[in-house]
Amino acid sequence: MSAVPFYAIDTSRRSAESPHLIRAVPQLTVTRASGLSASVEHVGSDAKKSVPLSPIRLSSLDASSRIRSWSLNHLEHQNPPKRETEGMMDLFEFVNISQINGRMSWPTVKFFDSDELKDPDTQQPFDKLKDITITCCTCGRGQMIFGDGEGKIHILSSLREMLSYQAYELRVYLIYQLKQRNIFVTVGDDEDLQPLIKVWNCDKRDKSGSPSMARSIRASVPGAKQQCSVTAICAHENTNIMAVGFKDGSVLLLKGNITRDRSSKTRVIHRELEPGVHITGLGFKPVDPNIVLMYSTNRAVYSYVIGENTEGGKEMEVALGGCELNCCTMADHTQDHNFVVAKGETIYFATPSVLGQCLVFDGAGEKVLLRWYRGYLIVDPMTICIYDVQNKFAAYQFTYPCRVIDVLSEWGCIIVLLRDGKIFRLEEIDTKTKIDTLFKKNLYPIAISLAKSHSYSDGLVDIFIQYGDHLYSKGDYEGAINQYILTIGQLEPSYVIRKFLDTQKINNLTSYLKALHERGMANADHTTLLLNCYTKLRDNDQLDKFISEDQTAFEVETAIKVCRQANNHKYALKLAEKYKQHDWYLRIQLEDENQHLETVKYICKLPFKDALRATKLYGKVLMQVVPDDTTALISRLCTDWIPEGTPAHSSSGRTLVYANTADFIQVFMGDNRRLTSFLENQIATRPTQNEVVYNTLLELYLMEWSTCVGKEEKVVKEKKALELLKKSDATYDLDHALVLVQLHNFSAGILYLYEKAELFQQILLYHMEQQDPKSVMETCIRNCARDMNLWVQALSFFASREEYKSWVGEALKNIEKDQLLPPLLVMQTLAESPFATLNDIKPFIVKHLQEENEQIAKDEASVRQYRENTAKMREQIKELQTTAKIFQVMKCSLCKRGLTLPAVHFLCQHSFHRECHQEEYENECQICSKENRKVLDYIQKQGEQTNLHENFHAQLQRSADGFSVVADYFGRGVFSNKSAAGGGAQK
Repeated sequence: MSAVPFYAIDTSRRSAESPHLIRAVPQLTVTRASGLSASVEHVGSDAKKSVPLSPIRLSSLDASSRIRSWSLNHLEHQNPPKRETEGMMDLFEFVNISQINGRMSWPTVKFFDSDELKDPDTQQPFDKLKDITITCCTCGRGQMIFGDGEGKIHILSSLREMLSYQAYELRVYLIYQLKQRNIFVTVGDDEDLQPLIKVWNCDKRDKSGSPSMARSIRASVPGAKQQCSVTAICAHENTNIMAVGFKDGSVLLLKGNITRDRSSKTRVIHRELEPGVHITGLGFKPVDPNIVLMYSTNRAVYSYVIGENTEGGKEMEVALGGCELNCCTMADHTQDHNFVVAKGETIYFATPSVLGQCLVFDGAGEKVLLRWYRGYLIVDPMTICIYDVQNKFAAYQFTYPCRVIDVLSEWGCIIVLLRDGKIFRLEEIDTKTKIDTLFKKNLYPIAISLAKSHSYSDGLVDIFIQYGDHLYSKGDYEGAINQYILTIGQLEPSYVIRKFLDTQKINNLTSYLKALHERGMANADHTTLLLNCYTKLRDNDQLDKFISEDQTAFEVETAIKVCRQANNHKYALKLAEKYKQHDWYLRIQLEDENQHLETVKYICKLPFKDALRATKLYGKVLMQVVPDDTTALISRLCTDWIPEGTPAHSSSGRTLVYANTADFIQVFMGDNRRLTSFLENQIATRPTQNEVVYNTLLELYLMEWSTCVGKEEKVVKEKKALELLKKSDATYDLDHALVLVQLHNFSAGILYLYEKAELFQQILLYHMEQQDPKSVMETCIRNCARDMNLWVQALSFFASREEYKSWVGEALKNIEKDQLLPPLLVMQTLAESPFATLNDIKPFIVKHLQEENEQIAKDEASVRQYRENTAKMREQIKELQTTAKIFQVMKCSLCKRGLTLPAVHFLCQHSFHRECHQEEYENECQICSKENRKVLDYIQKQGEQTNLHENFHAQLQRSADGFSVVADYFGRGVFSNKSAAGGGAQK
């Protein structure tokens, strides 16, 4: 039978690290017996009872938290009973510690190489410490410090250099080295046996080269009746706080700079009333913004929160049990700087408020040494064991031939000091070798944990792959796929997928593909495969979750195709709607679900561009099934599109967006009634439509008009068509409209469009075809000013038939009235008619001849007048050339004052004062200069015109391409009306 320790659980104070275990009660043990009874032993009590096996419930506690009474019922019950309340009493549940954390069954590997420390000069075992009776030691700052029983301190800074000096008269029994400062603290005895604390500064040396003593302090407990020895000491890295533990269980806190010889504020923060309780360890834990002192006795573990002054502070009992000397230490950051305590087979980690993680070593015996090194827990019951607490394995185990004095960690290795004077060095192997070692033992989970804790990212993926392959070969497909999932992004997915294509492994393949999508590393093929897996498994819940999750990355179009092919139209539509795959949504609704009305409703919710595209694609199909809803949809598109569901405030002040009405005409093909109504509404809403809209509506009107039977209905249709043609802002194509009205023989429209296009000849021809002489006459009278050839055609028409001869005279009167046609042209036109006679045109010819004679007489009178004027001018010129000219003008022609010398006279009989005559008219009369210049410019222009014509004819004769010459002169304006007029004047 073996003693099984039990631990109390305070259900009101549950820890996150260990949800059940809070307080250890190692005093209580249960020794198993046969049957349903057990012997319960409580340390410190003589009571021994044999009772039925059951959980232990603590019903009362005294001031020292000792157990006074208990009851046992169903000891091996796996689930502790619920917490009860009995007045103000605290209730604790007791469970076997092995049921909480499990006994230490961690695998053992060798991660440290051990060899005896050698002297670098002689290569013999290092013996500089052989003759020293080591009482205490510490390390840090690149050196190891030893105290001996003779009061000396030995500082080993390297294997070749050791400094020794006398620090105390009797002995040194405690040393503490600060980690961040080159300062260490010692406790020893002088001749008066009074414990003395000394602070040594290694940065300052005395004449002998020894560290200088910065301060010495008498170690005593204020108010104590007798002197007590010091059992533990600890200084904070800021050198402002130091804690001292005494054999009577007292803890003294000193606050002040420990390196200066001046008074410090002291306070006893803990006292023990029971005899035999002593302080076994101290340590400072940083807890922002405070400092927490953790300390243990051989009975319990405590924490003390240090305030800004020694008067403040709060002490808390963390756990019962405590530990012996050298069986506690402070962990590093890997364990959140917790206080590690060893008691019996158990090691637990204490935080300032609760008990944390707890470890049990089966059959290991009582611990005599506990140290911490780079995340490793070093334990010495009889064998040195090094544990990696974070990764849960033993990194080294070795039994030395004699007891271990202490274990130090310096110079990058672990130093083991034995009582026989031998020193062993443990050097840690590199991370890659560690992982290879774990591979050989198939300890893949530990290899993974180790790689993560050492930030060994380069080889982590290879570990996952090898571990996955290992599990796969063992048939653990679920475990294998979990490892392969960790390789996503590094390992080619096809490597994994090929392994799990069997039907039996479809669940594992699904897990991998799902993770592949969650990491955003999936392609279209992976999406297809995953959806097929869900389909084969008929796992609609996962399929729906896969589609609904926003963070899942996959090929949406591929997913829609797969769902559609598997007839999962519901999920395909959900995907298409969620990811705005409007084409797929509409295709599925129309081609697979035949939900035409739902399709129209969906389009009504889309943005303008998407709705426009969808309506163009599927408008014809929708018009055949839901014509009214489709027409309303198209009308909204062409008027002002606002998607359904758009908040009213977001649509205010926005720019109108609408589609081109002409784009939807083809949707209405075969339904002229709806098309007509649609186009009428669009024109009424927005008159500035495309010409195609007006052309189509005109064609629809003409088709209705041509098919009407009733006279009244026909009049109404004709009116609508004419109103459309006459609409001022109508943008129909004139030529297209002419073709339409001619095709349907719409007379009113034909005449309107001819007149609008100024096709007067066509109007005249139309009336001639209709044998309507009156309309022919009206057309000529109305439009003859813009086209005189109308009368030529009208005369031909009137003279073509005998019954129209009466209209010839009327036409000639209008021609004669406005002199629209030359008589010769009239005679040539009528001469071609077999029905026109000379008598018909006699009045017109006689009147014209009379007018010609009168004009001749006027021209002859003008000629005679010009000849007389010319003769007079020649006489004046001759007179000027041969006869002296006498100037008798008495006044200046400009200022009208008397003419005085100097004066300027001109042959035109104008005279000027010299000062009145402007210099710019030096050689000409400034009064006659304007008329003279006009004449000179005219003469010069005639000369230039003559030269231009001569050059033109010369180039025309020499050029091989006469047309290009004519085009060149035409572009220069030679043949313009001005040029022609100039030529006539020259002639």
